[in-house]
Amino acid sequence: MKIIILAAGIGSRLGNPFPKPLTPLEDGKSIMQRQIDNLTSFFHIDDIFIVVGFKKDMIMENFPDVGYIYNEKFDRTNTAKSLLKGLKKFPNEDILWLNGDVVFDKNVLKKISPNIQKSQSFCCVNNSSVGKEEVKYQTNEKGYIKEISKSVENAIGEAVGINFISKNDSKIFKNNLIKCKDNDYFEKGLEFSIVNDNVKIKPVNISEFMCMEVDFKSDLKKVNELLN
Repeated sequence: MKIIILAAGIGSRLGNPFPKPLTPLEDGKSIMQRQIDNLTSFFHIDDIFIVVGFKKDMIMENFPDVGYIYNEKFDRTNTAKSLLKGLKKFPNEDILWLNGDVVFDKNVLKKISPNIQKSQSFCCVNNSSVGKEEVKYQTNEKGYIKEISKSVENAIGEAVGINFISKNDSKIFKNNLIKCKDNDYFEKGLEFSIVNDNVKIKPVNISEFMCMEVDFKSDLKKVNELLN
């Protein structure tokens, strides 16, 4: 299995002059340092790859021991195309991927481990109330995700930015990421795979653990409150 962290974007909403994953937290670590520390508690650092773009050298200097994938179109593409770069590099691997702005409790990794071992494609979700900007989801009668986007109506929760695609589903998912527009999030590729190819994506509820994407200063404030 390979692990891909998506960190190519500019992250302008937080207002930093540096890549958002390097945002310092009040526990003394950056967002990405916390991610790397958590991941290497369960997985080997040689299996971690970061998709970089905006001010890539800053990330590479901070984390010299992981692998890198460069999205040279970082200023005009979104996460669908950054993830596509990773899937092309590892066409026959299970892939765990996460957004570079997710702050999470390392126990999330313990919770998802059985599905990784079974090679069951999944999205981590929580069932708290969701706002307009969050990626929401809905399930079918068998409990698999049938819709996942910011515009889902009657959503039962939100996707939190940690996901897994099995090597059995990877080729289909890659082809659907190719179909995505440059400004699409990777969730559009998941939705194409579900609707058009009947790929079964399981929602894994991690509501009992801290797991938040930091998009705005209010998110950063809340994360720091939770860490304290």
